[in-house]
Amino acid sequence: MAKKKTAASKNVTREENLVPPAQKVEWFEKEDFWKNYAPIMFDAARWAEAPAVADSVCKIAGLGKGAKILDAGCGPGRISVELASLGLEVTGVDLIQSELDAAAETASAEGVDLELIKADLRTFKSEKKFDCAINLFTSFGYCDTIEEDVQILKSIFNSVREGGFFILENLSREIAIKDFTEGEWFERAGKTVLTDFSVVGAWEGLRSRWILIDNESGERIEHEFIQRLYSAIELKRIMIGIGFKSVEIYGDFDFSPYNQNARTMVIVARK
Repeated sequence: MAKKKTAASKNVTREENLVPPAQKVEWFEKEDFWKNYAPIMFDAARWAEAPAVADSVCKIAGLGKGAKILDAGCGPGRISVELASLGLEVTGVDLIQSELDAAAETASAEGVDLELIKADLRTFKSEKKFDCAINLFTSFGYCDTIEEDVQILKSIFNSVREGGFFILENLSREIAIKDFTEGEWFERAGKTVLTDFSVVGAWEGLRSRWILIDNESGERIEHEFIQRLYSAIELKRIMIGIGFKSVEIYGDFDFSPYNQNARTMVIVARK
């Protein structure tokens, strides 16, 4: 499904729990970053794969119409809108207003309803308990400290009902090592994109430098960030420690093994 824009939306964003655990403003909290880089991250190919991902989420968690699902870090609503189109009651949470606005516009264009909340997942609390929560498309591991990462997982755990699911899809340390490249370049959204990757510590993180060059004006912007890398077993132990009763690890959304052929890391935890 391609992202669509409309002049108005019946989907309303509300704000909750916006005080971060520290005063420092992280790069992922800045609107300007998402304005420049979201069109690169969420291109047409990413939108096209959304229906299959949404179907897989429903199969994994056994979700039917009316089930309550939390899209933790929903971005522009790529997966949220598809889940809503399947009849689920979807709540999307994100810290960036422009991304929530895009999700609301797409939902309105597709004729589905979303509950959209502007909140920091490190402090997010919900009285509503969800049948399933998701955090997809490598949206985890960017906080300054491990403690903040764990707090995100705790917030999601507390939002899920007893017996409910949490599905995390993320870049693991193993996949990062297997697929490592020092960089590449490509053209997308009217820009030439140059990337440079390097290892932080003993594969504790992956440093990414992205340079965007506008193909018409020649304007150049760049951004560098580090993603903390967790092994699959590390995240499993953390989730068990938080309180999840079972944690299974797969190499894709189709329950394929998490082995040398894994495309990604999909963790399915049950409360």
